[in-house]
Amino acid sequence: MIPLRRFTARVLPIDDQDRVLLLYGFDPARPGERFWFTIGGAVEGGETLQQAAARELYEEVGIRAEADEFTGPYGAGTVEFSFAEYAITQDETFFAVRIGKGRGGDGQGGDGQAEVSFDNMEEIEKATTVGHRWWSAEELDATDEIVHPADLPGILRRVTAGGAPA
Repeated sequence: MIPLRRFTARVLPIDDQDRVLLLYGFDPARPGERFWFTIGGAVEGGETLQQAAARELYEEVGIRAEADEFTGPYGAGTVEFSFAEYAITQDETFFAVRIGKGRGGDGQGGDGQAEVSFDNMEEIEKATTVGHRWWSAEELDATDEIVHPADLPGILRRVTAGGAPA
């Protein structure tokens, strides 16, 4: 395994029904093990975490937001996992952004639901991301599916209740 250290911004797009948008995919080394995960990725160049969050939101799901629209952080930590041939140590910080009615910008559907597009993803992301879904905290609590991070329902409740960032 190739060791890789990353500093990442994780994005929690929240719709008008207080649901979070998650992606569904797999590790190419284990294609039969599917899981739900947050949008986000590594900070590049001299970006701030919020700038990385805005870039990743657009690259991964085609939704535009300005860096100053992100609130948080609502959580931060370090996780270790493998993906393809990499052993990743990832420092991650979670930010939220409201998506939908009452918000201008690209990617808004006629019903106030954001339109999701994988067109700007990197090739490895396109090859390993098979879907997306908007999840409520209650649905996340009730699912038997694998969701990263495991404490996402609590984070989502803190965001939607207007709680203070972590």
